[in-house]
Amino acid sequence: MNSNKLLDAKGLACPMPIVKTKKAMTDLEPGQVLEIHATDKGAKSDLTAWAKSVGHELIKHEVENDVFKFWIQKG
Repeated sequence: MNSNKLLDAKGLACPMPIVKTKKAMTDLEPGQVLEIHATDKGAKSDLTAWAKSVGHELIKHEVENDVFKFWIQKG
């Protein structure tokens, strides 16, 4: 899947993946996609809830070699 920006949040514990994601989203235009790579198991529920609460859309997520990958489209 194509993304406009990649955020490497591997090795970061909650709440840092959300903090870094929030900051990275400010650099994007509406409709652009941020790809996030995280290793924190709580990231899936955290990022899903955060994206919904602020009007962004989690368009895809997958797990590859213990790395959680998310694609969030800016609302």
